[in-house]
Amino acid sequence: MSSEPTQTPGADDDAIGFDDLTRDIAEVPAVEVITTVAVHLMSAAAVKCGLAEGGDKDKDLDEARKLITALAGLVTAGAPEISNFHAAPLRDGLRSLQLAFREASIVPDAPGTGPGEKFTGPVYS
Repeated sequence: MSSEPTQTPGADDDAIGFDDLTRDIAEVPAVEVITTVAVHLMSAAAVKCGLAEGGDKDKDLDEARKLITALAGLVTAGAPEISNFHAAPLRDGLRSLQLAFREASIVPDAPGTGPGEKFTGPVYS
């Protein structure tokens, strides 16, 4: 029989090896941080464009515009730092979201004025 006390999950994170479950941010390469943030922005924007399971229930194009613009800024600024190998799929995802936003809009933005297009240039289907 073990003499160690049993721990309730969450009771004492140090006792359950919390440090073993997470990585110190200092050990995470910049490319991984940038791509992870970009994927989170993409996922949130897709939901707000109504592309997720919730569909129109979760659709909020004002929020989607903000997320897509932030994603465009991140991808545009980060691309030279993370190499084309990592940037290309992010650019593809961004373009898909920009097109989905245009399609979901009742009154489409003029070319060059859609979400993120000040960073990427006009997006056409």
